[in-house]
Amino acid sequence: MKPSSQRRILSEWLDQHRGLIFKVVRAYTRNHQDSEDLFQEIAIQLWQSIPTYKGFCAETTWIYRVAFFVASKWSRREGRRRESAEEDPTAHRFLSPGPDSEDPRIAWLYEQISQLRGVDRSLLLLQLEGHSYSEIGDILGLKESAVGARLTRLKQGLTQNFKETTTHGL
Repeated sequence: MKPSSQRRILSEWLDQHRGLIFKVVRAYTRNHQDSEDLFQEIAIQLWQSIPTYKGFCAETTWIYRVAFFVASKWSRREGRRRESAEEDPTAHRFLSPGPDSEDPRIAWLYEQISQLRGVDRSLLLLQLEGHSYSEIGDILGLKESAVGARLTRLKQGLTQNFKETTTHGL
């Protein structure tokens, strides 16, 4: 594939799927610098993966798959540094396009998601995006029944956490 074609495809993917990538980045980072670094790593991996994309799955599925696996790998590698870094309260503002970015419930949800293990983060983000259990399984390499069971458990945990939080003032 010619570099000019690859550049065009990457540009199109980043333009069309920026929000999707930002949601993944937001769930895996806690400050502005980490957000920028992870976004760049995802973009680099997307660039490198273009020649291997054969169209056997939806473009969105491919981009999710790349973004989640890069974010999971990045999270494991950078975990210690992230835990010791100061959180920037404005870090997620640029990652939250749309009017719901100031909603404290959305902020609470992303905070809860950021505390989950990588696969669980991915499961919730994909469901929030409206993907079916089958699609989520394809993206993450899980059986549909496993997706359903894990999402049920995660939702129950979030519901319990939300009840506890609202009794203490969200």
